[in-house]
Amino acid sequence: MDDKITIIEGPTPVFEPVQDGWALGLNETNSFSVTALTRLRTFNGPALVERCYRRWNQKQSICLHYRDELGFEAKAPILAARSVNTDDGHVLLLWLHIERDENDLREDLNEDDPDGSDLNFL
Repeated sequence: MDDKITIIEGPTPVFEPVQDGWALGLNETNSFSVTALTRLRTFNGPALVERCYRRWNQKQSICLHYRDELGFEAKAPILAARSVNTDDGHVLLLWLHIERDENDLREDLNEDDPDGSDLNFL
């Protein structure tokens, strides 16, 4: 179970294309894919970041496991993670390796969901 982080309820994650220079360097693969950012509400963000760190420290991968827009199980490798404490609780920021043809990336989360109510729960 430590090899993945699973979304247990909520809509399909919103994947935003990454524009930061440091994160663009995470996507050095031979397939046509992008580095994307998703924001997820969680009860214990620091513990999930620690789980990622332990896997990476052991030179192993960790994936985000979720349901896509059609309800099928999908997963994406996690490249980086950060926990942010907000007034509404913990938010987990995940930078992921997303296959380009599998997901429709949105330019800006704030355009579709200004109050953040569409965030998923872990």
